[in-house]
Amino acid sequence: MQKFMMYVKRIGALIVIIGLAILAFLLFSHKSEGYRVGVPMKISKKGVVFKTYEGEMNLGGLTSSAQGAIPTTWEYTVRHSADSVLAKIDNAIIKGERVKLYYREKFVTFPWWGDTKYFVFDVEPVK
Repeated sequence: MQKFMMYVKRIGALIVIIGLAILAFLLFSHKSEGYRVGVPMKISKKGVVFKTYEGEMNLGGLTSSAQGAIPTTWEYTVRHSADSVLAKIDNAIIKGERVKLYYREKFVTFPWWGDTKYFVFDVEPVK
């Protein structure tokens, strides 16, 4: 019986270690990194329990649909700790300027992170 309990404990410990490794991978890794250029249209603080900053950017061009031509937009999230990024996006919205938003795409997102998998970490004006 003691040998059986020892095996159960080892298997349980192995499952916990694998679970922690998967969680760490999902928290700290990203699927892709890049940038998109366009005119930011909005940034808003959303959420009932978890407040996150969500935005939309007009990438330019039009997409045809049954309703007619609609602008191509991209949705993104900005972390709470990125105050300078929020200020730059807000400034670009007010002035109607084109900017380059640098982002990292996550494999998954958690409710306390935001609504999208795209997390903007830097903003650069486009001349």
